[in-house]
Amino acid sequence: MRILTVNAGSSSLKISLVCDGTSIATYDDLDAAAADGPPDAVGHRVVHGGRHTAPVLVDDAVRAQLGELTELAPLHQPPALRAMDRTRAAWPRVPQVACFDTAFHTTMPQAASTYALPRRIRDLGIRVYGFHGLSHAWASARAAEQVPGARRVLVAHLGAGASLCAVLDGRSVDTTMGFTPVDGLVMSTRSGALDPGAVAWLAANTTDDLSEILERQGGLLGLCGTADMREVIARADAGDPDARLALDVWWHRLAGLCGAMAAALGGLDVVALTGGIGEHNAAVHAGLTERLAWLGTGATVPVLVVPAREDLQIAAEAVQLLGW
Repeated sequence: MRILTVNAGSSSLKISLVCDGTSIATYDDLDAAAADGPPDAVGHRVVHGGRHTAPVLVDDAVRAQLGELTELAPLHQPPALRAMDRTRAAWPRVPQVACFDTAFHTTMPQAASTYALPRRIRDLGIRVYGFHGLSHAWASARAAEQVPGARRVLVAHLGAGASLCAVLDGRSVDTTMGFTPVDGLVMSTRSGALDPGAVAWLAANTTDDLSEILERQGGLLGLCGTADMREVIARADAGDPDARLALDVWWHRLAGLCGAMAAALGGLDVVALTGGIGEHNAAVHAGLTERLAWLGTGATVPVLVVPAREDLQIAAEAVQLLGW
């Protein structure tokens, strides 16, 4: 069966045609994909699935429900839904499957997914959802295959967006993104974790659009004026103090939260690096191994580079849901 996978991220659009677990074509846009005729099904990466614990067939009710979650993932949900609307209109008889980044993290224990807030607030849906689940699921499974017997896997998805996931026996038990994809690590334009008291103070004492600052003006961009990690490293190596600070802050947060994920797992058996920065930046690979040497990385704990293949994860989930 030919599954067209549509991965609309915060900074990219990836479209792949998958058949029997292999990508047989990629496309720059949906027009190019449509030129090859209708697929047997379309699988969409949807960042926020709310309380969905597994992929679902998309109908009007599901589409409306996903639209209501836009404010929780404003960089990701709109492009995914626009792509979904286009493919549904183009191929109304082709099954459309929504695969959720949040679904992988629904296995987290309550202790990891619950905020210390009154029940009336928690009942509004305020909880740790976690994101990058499709990538974490793929990378952790590949790492476990490459290191037989590995039960405790730390996945570091490092790209424009970034998160860590602690995976025990194939199940997410902790992650660094929370209620929204802003939480956790320092990212290209997202601030990562910030004292909620600071957010409350800013809301009371400034007229700034806080969502704009936290989502689009923070992170590496806010620290040194560029969101490109390659440029940050080059400038830091050349002695630029702002770039050096940005890199140091990025590393400080990453190393600390890796330690937290290792604590959630009770140790590590393997570390899997994925995402644009994780896969392609040798300095990051070496730096992470060095900073986590106290956990045994580089010696007893292997550090693997696992190419992100969300397209294959989406296709596999679509096939399973459709029973093909």
